[in-house]
Amino acid sequence: MKQLNRLAAFSALALIAGCSPGAADAGTKPPAQSAAAAVHPVSGLQIEPVTITSGKTAHVFKSEVARTSAEQAKGLMFRTEIGDDEGMIFLRNPPDVAAFWMRNTVIPLDIIFVGLDRRIMNIAANARPYDETPLPAAGPTLAVLEINGGLAAKLGIKPGDKVDW
Repeated sequence: MKQLNRLAAFSALALIAGCSPGAADAGTKPPAQSAAAAVHPVSGLQIEPVTITSGKTAHVFKSEVARTSAEQAKGLMFRTEIGDDEGMIFLRNPPDVAAFWMRNTVIPLDIIFVGLDRRIMNIAANARPYDETPLPAAGPTLAVLEINGGLAAKLGIKPGDKVDW
């Protein structure tokens, strides 16, 4: 009986200690929260910063990374919004001459084609929602970045700008 009471008391103390953060972990996030911050809540894709350097200005987009063919096929289909600081990057492995369309894509997008030198080759600006007309790259493509339609022009992003991820 004493053993059971000690076990109950120990369990209660452990529960109380587990509910209140101690000085050692004040200001830190548990590993699960840190990992969750790097995954998009809708797509479940990893989020990485993508930086476009236009002149002396750097524009950073928190971008969902579409790596697999299934992830790339779905892209931003059915999404009703993305933030002006968000995007989706499609890594082309191996590089190819990409062509994108807007099947099942609800919002207008700027589709930015990135060449082998990591510079913007061309931009399909304000691609129309649901339009299945292929929008091609101007040459071999290392990556494609999608952002809100009209945002590239608004920010002064243009062919020749450097893209890093």
